[in-house]
Amino acid sequence: MTEVQSAQGTTDITPLLRPLRVGRLTLKNRFVMPGMQRAWCENGAPTAKLRDYYRRRAEGGTALVVCEACAVDHPSAASNPMFARLDDQTAAAWRACVAAVHEAGGRVFLQLWHQGAFDTGKAGPDFTALSPSGLEKPGKVFGRAATAAELGEIGDAFARGARTAKELGADGVEVHACHGYLLDQFLWPDINLRTDKYGGSDIRDRAAFPAEVLGKVRAAVGPDYPISIRLSQWKEADYEAKVARSPEELGLLVAALREADIFHVSTRRFWTPEWPEKDPDRGLAAWVKEFTDAPVIAVGSVGLDVDVMATLTGEEATPTGPLRIADLVRRFERGDFDLISIGRSLIGDPDWVAKMRDGRGAEIRPFRRTDLEWLS
Repeated sequence: MTEVQSAQGTTDITPLLRPLRVGRLTLKNRFVMPGMQRAWCENGAPTAKLRDYYRRRAEGGTALVVCEACAVDHPSAASNPMFARLDDQTAAAWRACVAAVHEAGGRVFLQLWHQGAFDTGKAGPDFTALSPSGLEKPGKVFGRAATAAELGEIGDAFARGARTAKELGADGVEVHACHGYLLDQFLWPDINLRTDKYGGSDIRDRAAFPAEVLGKVRAAVGPDYPISIRLSQWKEADYEAKVARSPEELGLLVAALREADIFHVSTRRFWTPEWPEKDPDRGLAAWVKEFTDAPVIAVGSVGLDVDVMATLTGEEATPTGPLRIADLVRRFERGDFDLISIGRSLIGDPDWVAKMRDGRGAEIRPFRRTDLEWLS
């Protein structure tokens, strides 16, 4: 039995150490590091520091490393130079990252991303943001609505990125469709005001473009290559936003995006119920799991008492005790999700998984806000 030791007692995490097979891919345990921006790229290419960062998390026991968001090869994909890119100029550096994770015994997905109408404050005069309707959030204009032809080009860029990732040896790709960036902006009814086939009151119509992107990615990589899609309700521009306003709408969304092999469900806290009036003990990942036979990844403040956005706005997180980990294991064994992402806790200590596995939880180095160097 693998336990986390603490003055409050012990927690058996053995269930989370079971391997999982997704198509031809086998993960040695259920722990994932999600994509998190570290600002360690030069001209869009990961530096040796970023490569070593990924390698250390794999060495520390994390089964699957998802790289930080990589802008696809389209002029509208990113306005901020801190973001990574995936194109011909950066491919060699990403190949080295993939190899480093493999050498450390881990698996790695490259995450494909487009900024959309999210204003990073770094846009130059020559940058034009493209999005469903030119809105970052209700009432805030940034850029303009993309034409159907431009959307076709963006979808093709996602496909090229996926093909490149496969050629570089990555074990899969993750399509970023959360937190208020491009693909998520199509899903959000408050800012997708289109009247063509990519908009409307029906969530299946708003999901048409993300589904089209998934289809192009699938065509680029073939039927057996793993594709994850990362989804969220909350946005950086609106913590209370809802893509799916009911479980029924969520079921329609999941069905529309079933080209994905994995659903990576982002919440600010994994234990928060999504629709407490329907079930006070079921988070968003568990609701997604109800509507698909695909593996589901849960995420949200594992090991910490405050969410990531509180960290970004200046609040220091405090490690939580084994009772919260016990709740995580309980939900996993109940079937709420298949994998769990560990974010800031893994930034704080690359050996977080190994220390949890080996019953050395008391040795974990706590995450500190200063670990996010780009904030200072």
